[in-house]
Amino acid sequence: MNTQVTTKEENTKPYQELVQQISTTFTHGQTRAMAAVHSCLTETYWEIGQYIVEYEQQGKEKAVYGTALLENLSRDLKLLHGKGFSRSNIQRMKQFYLVYPICATASHKLSWSHWVELLKIDDDLERSFYEQQTQIENWSVAELKRQKDSALFLRLALSKEKESVLFYRKKKMNC
Repeated sequence: MNTQVTTKEENTKPYQELVQQISTTFTHGQTRAMAAVHSCLTETYWEIGQYIVEYEQQGKEKAVYGTALLENLSRDLKLLHGKGFSRSNIQRMKQFYLVYPICATASHKLSWSHWVELLKIDDDLERSFYEQQTQIENWSVAELKRQKDSALFLRLALSKEKESVLFYRKKKMNC
């Protein structure tokens, strides 16, 4: 049986403030650690995509297709590292590099799961819109999916407020 004895100190305001201060600091540290992990994984997966594209192209402008490279990589990398190297995930890493050939242009604030969702969007402007909104609104992956499924971008584009989309596009082109 877990009995907890309350001391006089635990009932004081300074003690409660100490608990709150430690809790806030710990939560902030966890958040920073997760951001660092997301940033590092984003950069790592971009580099993996770069390696794959460079290997496929072998110094040529375009890749030679028809090889089982992604299937072989998936098999061999899963043996070495376990989960995370499905063929589709490796394909997304390659796509990530191709869509964002300069790593710095891809926000390291988003998780890999965010990027997987964003890379499913073919239209560059629409993808950019959801990327920016995810960062501004701090959307979770589930919220990003919900907004995509509700066609937020298209609804804005078709609404009376389509000027906001046009303004966004103009702003993006000027960057």
